[in-house]
Amino acid sequence: MSINDFDYIVVGSGSAGSVVANRLGKNPNNKILVLEAGGKDNNFWLKIPIGYYRAIFDDRFARQFKTEPSEGSGGRSIIWPRGRVLGGSSSINGLNFIRGQKEDFDDWEKLGAIGWDYRNVLPSFRKLENYQGPESQYHGNLGEMIVTDLNNNNKSSLAWVEAAKEYGLPANLDFNGDTTYGVGSYQFSSTGRMRFSSATAFLKPAVKRGNVKVITNALVSKVLFNGNKAVGVEWIENNQVKKSFVNKEVILSSGSLQSPQILQLSGIGPAKLLKKYNIPVVYDSPEVGENLQDHYQVRGIVKLKDNRGSVNNESRNPIKLAEWGLRWLLFGSGPLTCGAGQVGGAACSKFARNGRPDLQFNVMPLSVDKPGEPLHNYPGFTASVWQCHPKSRGSLRIKSIDPKEQAEIRPEYLSEKLDRDVIIEGIKMIRDIFKQPSFKNLWDTEMLPGEKIKTDHEILDWAKNNGGTVFHAVGTCRMGNDEKSVVDEKLKVRGVQNLRVIDASVMPQVTSANTNAPSLMIGEKGVSFITNE
Repeated sequence: MSINDFDYIVVGSGSAGSVVANRLGKNPNNKILVLEAGGKDNNFWLKIPIGYYRAIFDDRFARQFKTEPSEGSGGRSIIWPRGRVLGGSSSINGLNFIRGQKEDFDDWEKLGAIGWDYRNVLPSFRKLENYQGPESQYHGNLGEMIVTDLNNNNKSSLAWVEAAKEYGLPANLDFNGDTTYGVGSYQFSSTGRMRFSSATAFLKPAVKRGNVKVITNALVSKVLFNGNKAVGVEWIENNQVKKSFVNKEVILSSGSLQSPQILQLSGIGPAKLLKKYNIPVVYDSPEVGENLQDHYQVRGIVKLKDNRGSVNNESRNPIKLAEWGLRWLLFGSGPLTCGAGQVGGAACSKFARNGRPDLQFNVMPLSVDKPGEPLHNYPGFTASVWQCHPKSRGSLRIKSIDPKEQAEIRPEYLSEKLDRDVIIEGIKMIRDIFKQPSFKNLWDTEMLPGEKIKTDHEILDWAKNNGGTVFHAVGTCRMGNDEKSVVDEKLKVRGVQNLRVIDASVMPQVTSANTNAPSLMIGEKGVSFITNE
């Protein structure tokens, strides 16, 4: 295929982009170009599940975006890693595979995303999934994305689940089933032994067909237009500007930070902003870059009495490390098979409505300041929590015409009172679960927030100064049926032709839990609009 001999150009090889390339490539008459700003995904740490710990803050595999300081984060800037490698963020994430609540998608439809309610998105979830557990009306077993149950029976993690049940939360055997309410073990995008990224599941099989071409280290600078018709893209590769043109469509799957940046650099966005940088306005779309949402996470950490209950101490024992390696190699089990949360669940604070959980827990038998840094030198155990449905909204706006310069990111964490109230309740709930019979005798010291933090005011102040992202940025190219929405229900960019956005940026509202599974679904359902036209 020549550089200009394509029907479709897909910008980004992440969760959604890889699905899009795969599905379009099933038609042998389609020729598809995939442009990925990062490199190949052949590093060992991108393959083993626990490798996320090494990869997520590694500049080789992720771009470290930096937010503007905000009052809600205690005047701090927060680092937002986003995958810059084949597979995008699905190659560096914590592997937790949770779709979210049924009501999340029903809300989307109420917000104008007609046809994206739970009943209509479930078939797409099932189609892409190859679930290794028991048959269920909620799961698929014929898709490409392998999903497995937890295969590591850590005693302290299981004790936390029992404690949560003593607190009053029910057991939940499948967070992708009828409800997310309750506690239990999570599912993972892995074979058990190996990570299963979107590149592994969808892109590489597509390339083998011969009609999908992938170019890595290709940073897209803008979409090219003839009038209001998208005709190709421009990108930078080895410091050279290159162009390619399409016969049919350009599809942006660059994620919630870079899809809106590309649109703005291409002349689609708030006219006032574009004129500031002398960018010709193709279409005045004021909401491009608006509606930015993320889950703000805070952590409770306790010091366990028994070194054997925490990965912290075991990881410093050469004999234990050798045992972990053997369990991983021979049986596909043990600590090396785990992602960013082994167990957890969803609960209702006193602010929840209609029995719908507004708190999500992520629990790990370890403690650390952040992934990639040394584990604490004590036997730590972490239970983190975020608000499922934050009301706070931020924005993303370009700061120059240089595509290499990140946009201005303002998450506006905790700017809404409800968000502040719910996160306070979440911290209290973590503390209460730690004190239940099945867990209270396992630990002796609360390391975070610390016993001195008692009042609601103190808890909130601590949360502002110590919380951070859980890597779930969405919403900056909002989907809807109103004229102000960036894309319509079929993900076509309003005001122009032959251009779609298919990634997490189109979410009208962030889903309640992790965002990788919904992003894959957006790719699956989004591309169906193209293939069925």
